[in-house]
Parts: sequence; C-alpha cells; structure tokens
Amino acid sequence: MIDLHCHILHGIDDGAKIMEDSLKMAKQAVSEGIDTIVATPHHQNGKYINEKNDIVPRVSALNDYLLQENVPLTILPGQEVRIYGELIGDYRDGKILTLNQTNKYIFIELPSSQVPRFTEQLLYDIQIEGLIPIIVHPERNSCLIENPNILYNLVNTGAMTQITASSLTGRFGNKIKKFSWDLINANLTHMVASDAHNLSGRNFHMQEACEWIASEFGIDTLYMFYENAESIVNGYACFKDTPEKVRKKKFLGIF
Repeated sequence: MIDLHCHILHGIDDGAKIMEDSLKMAKQAVSEGIDTIVATPHHQNGKYINEKNDIVPRVSALNDYLLQENVPLTILPGQEVRIYGELIGDYRDGKILTLNQTNKYIFIELPSSQVPRFTEQLLYDIQIEGLIPIIVHPERNSCLIENPNILYNLVNTGAMTQITASSLTGRFGNKIKKFSWDLINANLTHMVASDAHNLSGRNFHMQEACEWIASEFGIDTLYMFYENAESIVNGYACFKDTPEKVRKKKFLGIF
C-alpha cells in the first residue's frame, strides 16, 4: 500500500519531532500494510516554509536510517503546499516539489474555513503549466462542506482530490465522516491517504479506512484508490469517474 500524504520527516513541521518519532511512525505504517510513504511537509501555510531543496536530502537521510534499522519502508519526496498566489513562479524557480519529483502531480492545501477567490484560476494555471493539482483533505474544509458545488466545479475542470483515512473512520467527527462518504459516492475524490502526523492524535488508520471503503463502496473502489496512488508516484494518468454533484438534504429530508 502507498500512503501519499504523511508528515513523517522529523523536525520540519508539526509532524514527527525527532528521528525516533519518524522510526516509530515507519514501524506503525509497515504494520498497517504500507510499504511506501510520500513525505509531505507543510509549505507556505503561514507557519512553515519547506522548499524542495530542504526536503529531498531529508528524505534521503530517512531512507538511509530506515535501511539501517531494517524497516521495509520506502520514503518518497513530496510537499503539502498551501495555496498562494506566487506558487507557479516558485515552481519555476525550483522551490515547489511535485509528488515523487515526477513533475506531474502537486498537492494543494486550502485554508480550513474558506476557498480563496483565486483558487479556480490558479488551479487552471497549474494545469496549463503541465501539472495536475490534487486538493488535499477537502472534506475538512468548512466552506466546501456547506457549498459542495464549489468542489464539484474544481474537479469538473481537472483538479483531483485526496481524502483522509481518519475522516472516513469518524475521528474528525460525524459531519466530516458523512461528507467524506458523500465525496466518494459523487466521484469527487480519487484517493485516500493518512495525513499522519504522529502516533497519538494523528495516526495512520489506513488499514481501517480501507476496510471501510471495501465494505461500503466495494472492492473496485478500493482498488481504484490503490491504483491511483501507484500512478501518482510513477507520474502516470489516474482513473477518474465522471464527477457528480453532492445532493444535500434539506429541511424535513426533502431534496
């Protein structure tokens, strides 16, 4: 299994603090059937700045350490980029890191409570640049929960999305869990990842989430998520069903 979104690099953001934390997270990942992790430290989120040249050598060092400790896990380089106006210019300047450096897919994080006005235009410009933007954890964005048509429009014009395992299993609350399931039903998400930060409050829960997906949506949906994760780290095209609008229940259950 491939985990596309994880804060396993130590001392770089709000994920692992020390190398020992990274090691413990790696062992937990292996126990859940994960053999590959894309390390995605925060970048330009108002608190952390982690540019490409800072991330790549840290990934190499962690791989060396895991090999030394006989942990069968491969770490690949990535980045969780908070949306900002100068993103494309910084990509051209070599500061932005695509997932596994394939120059194909890029993680885009939205603020938790809003969708900036320039989002649609910037995601379009990213695609003109030859990249495919993947919006991370849209199910945790309060604006999208209330206005899911915004996400529908972004996906319908070429963006992809990644939901979080812990959202599916209810650890962020029932409202976010329900919206996560809505996104799968409406073909508005294309992969699941852990977004793990530690082994306490922000653990992996990937095995549990995958069991839920297989049980509630069928093994074909789970395999699609697996295959898309593999395609992303290899820079290949992903499978995408035609997106649909989320049907929101109104008062008294009348649609």
